[in-house]
Amino acid sequence: VCAICCRPERGLKSKGNTPKRLAVDHDHVTHKNRGLLCHSCNVALGLLDDNPTLFAAAISYLTKGLC
Repeated sequence: VCAICCRPERGLKSKGNTPKRLAVDHDHVTHKNRGLLCHSCNVALGLLDDNPTLFAAAISYLTKGLC
């Protein structure tokens, strides 16, 4: 299961309709593996540039709706 959302991968490969595998997430600075992520969580990390400040801002937005 995904290390963030605790769900199995739900996405399907385009060929054969078989489930995608979990992605091996790694720190882009140290190159150390951090864990296995589903496609959605892996993309979310990438879109926010693995930046904790942006994630905190997103959490604030979701909980307060303020910028």
